[in-house]
Amino acid sequence: MKPLVCVYCEGTETKVALFSEETTGIKLYRTLSVRSTDVRNANAEITDNQPSFDIDDIDGDNEITFDNFEDDKSSLNSENVSDLEEISVLLENIKIGSAQFIPIITEPIANYHIYETTEEKDKGKILDEIIRDILETKGTVVRKDYIDYIDFTKTSKLSVFVEGNIPGVSTIDALAEYNNRKYLKIPTIKSAELSLTYYVSKTTKFFPDDFSLIIYTGKEYSKLIFLEGQKIKHIGSTLDIGTQNLQTYDVYFSKILLEMENGGIPRLDNVVLCGEDNSENLILSFYGTFPEANVSELKFDIIDSSDLPAENKEDISSFTIPISAAVEYFDEKNKKYNGINILPLYIKEKQKVLQFGWHSYAIMPLLFAVTFFFTYKILTNSKKIDTLNSKIVELTNKQSQNQVIIDQITPLSEKIAGFDKTQAILDSAGAGTEIYWKMLEKESDFIGRRRNFWFTKLAAPNGNNVNITGYSLSRSVLTEFADYNNSSLLKSVKYEPLREKNAFKYDLKFFMSTAPHKIR
Repeated sequence: MKPLVCVYCEGTETKVALFSEETTGIKLYRTLSVRSTDVRNANAEITDNQPSFDIDDIDGDNEITFDNFEDDKSSLNSENVSDLEEISVLLENIKIGSAQFIPIITEPIANYHIYETTEEKDKGKILDEIIRDILETKGTVVRKDYIDYIDFTKTSKLSVFVEGNIPGVSTIDALAEYNNRKYLKIPTIKSAELSLTYYVSKTTKFFPDDFSLIIYTGKEYSKLIFLEGQKIKHIGSTLDIGTQNLQTYDVYFSKILLEMENGGIPRLDNVVLCGEDNSENLILSFYGTFPEANVSELKFDIIDSSDLPAENKEDISSFTIPISAAVEYFDEKNKKYNGINILPLYIKEKQKVLQFGWHSYAIMPLLFAVTFFFTYKILTNSKKIDTLNSKIVELTNKQSQNQVIIDQITPLSEKIAGFDKTQAILDSAGAGTEIYWKMLEKESDFIGRRRNFWFTKLAAPNGNNVNITGYSLSRSVLTEFADYNNSSLLKSVKYEPLREKNAFKYDLKFFMSTAPHKIR
């Protein structure tokens, strides 16, 4: 869960408490009390100027920061830096950019005004009426982002409005500057008196007709809050009485009696003590003045303080108001309660991820128009692209099919080309065969008539010549044979006896011609 840091500025003292909401409930981790005026005055001015464009933090567990932001603490004096160091030590080991900070206001920053109304209207109209009533009755101009209200009775509203600088916000801004950040997240600003009232009503049960007093004692100031049953009845003025300037408890009782008269409180049935002083002496003093009242200390049983150091557990009552604000905030977050929530516009603007001036808002319609135009174009072109992609896929498939057909045609083309070559060879061979047939027919006819003449070898060293080797029993027949073939040449005649007979071996060369030969 995101850490929650409550900051309560009470006089010259700043109280800081670190919480988180776990599955088991609200857990209090650390507390710190710093006495310094400089912490709050470091960034005390409130400005309504529009912030410059800035992207600092984005909500989420991941922390996005400008780590190299200008490291200049010249605006913080040494005492201020020392106090901020203490607060930074309190917040160590947490992601400060993801933490939420709640400033808690009290008098004189917080002012209370009761407005009588019986009509049910929306919140904006009621705020306008309360602001107008404050101006008429008190002469104070209140901005709408500086005021909020809760139901007081069935016919009235109790409003809280802010006047002047908010010390808790100044402290948080100084802490942001010290940690090199533009800002720290502030979700709301709480009222000390109303948060304390809510916490007491949540943890302590009273009878409906009981009148109860909540007395919070600080080091310099004290607060008196009166309840009727579980609801707030009257908020007394802040008393300049605290543990540091309290001489006797009798001064308490005179102030209490005066506030009871002002608030129409007839008696006290219960007294709840909290803050810096809940000693036995104070309890006994109340018993002596209001013997019929039930005096008790405020308990913090709904808060898990197991991780709190032992020395801080003893002083947990000193942090009653930060604890009360944390409980109220988490209950609002969980839709259990709706209390006072004030957040000035300048804080909201500072915390925006994207910040715009008036001129930026002026061009917003143009931005929407341009966005619509380009969106339309993108969608139109996307459709065209999808159509073209479909055609590309279709043509690619056809190309693949055609390639398969081409692969089948290629062997057939090669076979056809081979057939043409074969045909040419056969045609050529056919023509040569006819010549050879003519020649052999002619020679066979000559040999048949002479019967003393034969071939033993016939060879064709090239396409146009034929060499014949053979034998003859008569030398003259060889000359006759050569003359018989007008394209032949008798190269040699040798005498070789053959089985007791005279024989002649000859070599004859024919010059072939495609023209038909005539037999003599």
